[in-house]
Amino acid sequence: MAFLVALQVYSVRDYAEKDLKGTLEKIKEMGYDGVEFAGLYGNQASEVKSMVEELGLIPVSAHVPIEEMLADPDKVIGDYAEIGCKYIAIPYLTEERRPGQAGFEKTIKEIEMLAKVAKKHGIQMLYHNHDFEFVKVDGEYGLDIIYNTISEDLLKTQIDTCWVNVAGEDPAEYVRKYSGRAPVVHLKDFVMRGKEKPEKLYELIGIESEQEVKDSEEDFAFRPVGYGVQDFPSILKASEEAGAEWVVVEQDRPSLGKTSLECAAMSREYLKKLGV
Repeated sequence: MAFLVALQVYSVRDYAEKDLKGTLEKIKEMGYDGVEFAGLYGNQASEVKSMVEELGLIPVSAHVPIEEMLADPDKVIGDYAEIGCKYIAIPYLTEERRPGQAGFEKTIKEIEMLAKVAKKHGIQMLYHNHDFEFVKVDGEYGLDIIYNTISEDLLKTQIDTCWVNVAGEDPAEYVRKYSGRAPVVHLKDFVMRGKEKPEKLYELIGIESEQEVKDSEEDFAFRPVGYGVQDFPSILKASEEAGAEWVVVEQDRPSLGKTSLECAAMSREYLKKLGV
């Protein structure tokens, strides 16, 4: 297939926090073409640029919280431009910013403003979804409202295929829906016992709490790509048809008794078997 494969460094943050360069080296050895950052772990942009250049890893993109960018748009976005990132993604919205909440319209305007700053720095803004964007506002999903309100030139999609599935939609179809606007697709696998999502779902992804949450076999758990319920052959086919340049492996929490690095390696090996 025509696209390249990156790892979201958040997947192996427990290693990256201690030794970013050593962790990037291991990611390269696994056969990943690039990385997507979620923070720089105390390193300067110039230092991270040197790391990826030395290792031959492509710094495809970065997840940067909207609040961090709003605090100093030119400095924050400029740092990722210095590293060489082609994309920046809004990774998550706090509750008051989400569809159906009072801050949603203001958030859309702020994303549009940040996308213009990013364009000035030669970076394309993306929006990365969870399942909470699949709330209907006036009969339309919040996610589609974001994409329909901000021009395609300023904002492209980063469909997270796990969360589309959790929300009850077909991941492959949702990628295909945004053909020509889907340069980066997130590959994420999971298992969910029963139809009810666990109450502490966002603690499981390490955003609302970094406290240890048991990988419960009863409700919801993340898996290496190919080890859960997702139909990746169809997702990859849709990504190719949609014109994706990159697929990004992300696993918010390790599972199956493996370390985060072992899970990342399992995901890469599975994708190689599919010819990716």
